Amino acid sequence: MKKHLIKVVLSCTVIVGGFTVNSCSKSSSSKNTSRATGWKINAKEGGFQYNTDFKEQETAPGLVFVEGGTFTKGKVQDDVMHDWNNTPTSQHVQSFYMDETEVTNVMYLEYLDYLKSVYPPENPKYTNIYVGALPDTLVWRNRLGFNETMTNNYLRHPAYAEYPVVGVNWIQANQFAKWRTDRVNEVMLEREGYLSEDAKYQAATGEVQGTFSTEAYLNRPESVYNGQIDSLQGKMKKDSTSAFAKRSSGIIMPEYRLPTETEWEYAAQAQVGQREYNNYRGRKKYPWEGDYTRNGQRVGRGDQLANFKQAKGDYGGIAGWSDDGADITAEVMSYKPNDLGLYDMAGNVAEWTADVYRPIVDDEISDFNYYRGNIYMKSAIGDDGKVKILRDSIVFDTLPNGKVVAVNLPGEIKMVPVDEEETYLRTNFSSSDNRGYRDGDAGSSRFYDRFSDDEEEDSSKKMYNSPKHSVERDSLGTLIKGYDISNNRTTLINDEVRVYKGGSWRDRAYWLDPAQRRYLPQYMATDYIGFRCAMSRVGSKSKTKNKTVRGKKAK
Repeated sequence: MKKHLIKVVLSCTVIVGGFTVNSCSKSSSSKNTSRATGWKINAKEGGFQYNTDFKEQETAPGLVFVEGGTFTKGKVQDDVMHDWNNTPTSQHVQSFYMDETEVTNVMYLEYLDYLKSVYPPENPKYTNIYVGALPDTLVWRNRLGFNETMTNNYLRHPAYAEYPVVGVNWIQANQFAKWRTDRVNEVMLEREGYLSEDAKYQAATGEVQGTFSTEAYLNRPESVYNGQIDSLQGKMKKDSTSAFAKRSSGIIMPEYRLPTETEWEYAAQAQVGQREYNNYRGRKKYPWEGDYTRNGQRVGRGDQLANFKQAKGDYGGIAGWSDDGADITAEVMSYKPNDLGLYDMAGNVAEWTADVYRPIVDDEISDFNYYRGNIYMKSAIGDDGKVKILRDSIVFDTLPNGKVVAVNLPGEIKMVPVDEEETYLRTNFSSSDNRGYRDGDAGSSRFYDRFSDDEEEDSSKKMYNSPKHSVERDSLGTLIKGYDISNNRTTLINDEVRVYKGGSWRDRAYWLDPAQRRYLPQYMATDYIGFRCAMSRVGSKSKTKNKTVRGKKAK
């Protein structure tokens, strides 16, 4: 008896309303066809334009990918201060990117050089832009120490090029991050053909008046480079449907910024090296494995694993046997990275984080991407209904120490606080400034009386009533400094005090623990605090390609 093999061809093509739909597999063109309407996406004739080829976020210059996860934030071992400052809380952090090293002197000098070229300080209008960005080199001075060599050389001498920049306050660090965002996005737009190859150099050298702002480009691209962007566009200009990139193009990078305290601590702990399936094997006291600061491996045994102060008067060991290889800061990458590939997450310099300081972390309200410091802003809209661009005006801020810094440069969007239009009947936020939410506002004070008839608030009874120094200028522009001499002040904490993390070359090993936290007013700078930048991750949590994702087959 013969067996007949019958081949059965299953056709999955269905004709629906004139459209051909393949229900078995995705055709090569399906990603460019809308599943909502059946219309073409990215048609040359027009219509909806979208980057359907986007894979995942590119790692921007200088950054390392940090996959997010759950961890215990806070102190879990010795706490000699006994100040309830590090109460352990369980937190989850979204994936993000962080600088491989601290921002170095040569990186910051590039920033200063750009400002000096675009905004010449000899022009009185621009003087404070450049001067306000300069690090405070006088932080090296000590009443009973001879440190003039660092005062004169540390920032600019090539011998210190790859050393972490210091003398930078929190505000200056944020301005650097904003500048860096714009410069990197110029490169991205040039690479993808939206800007000509020499556009960034024409702006930097003054051949073209005005500069590039990422947010201005996204909101009003015709305003960039002081309205001269048409002459600086690249090959994409030929296609009228994509003359300018948008967020949906997938090319514009998220902003560089300071890491939140939670992100910084998570990255410093690098518990990924302790992971076994979905658990961590114990806890790490330092960014490296183990509870000791010395190298236990055969090569380099006995050397310190970070740059810190070993004992009183011991910043680097005796001559001929330097424990940590440095007496002040050290060149970046001088010590082994942690399990995430990040260098100097303990020692060398302490680092600014984005957060406003409070002793308590309020995990009852948030255990996801915890951050205290939100001030919600929006773009100012002009009478013409368009976003306002600061054409020629510059917004300066005079800090409590008298230093003048530029917080908005020409060509940037004018920002204003959100108002009732955004907050009305919302449950997730009700005001623009949330720095004191549930900790430091009137409602959280131990003197708070909900039913009090007193119309005037007694400032001496506030939970955080730090000194308030005043800085004013008279009619001649002379700076008048007013010191707060009140005897009623009870704390140094206010909404402009920021957290800094990590031990430094000046600190004992106690401060190397990633959970340790300290604070300083955001306008102050020191010789032991530097910073590194972070960037948010958009899209998937993981970059791992060989892992089975729920609902999908591993490739």
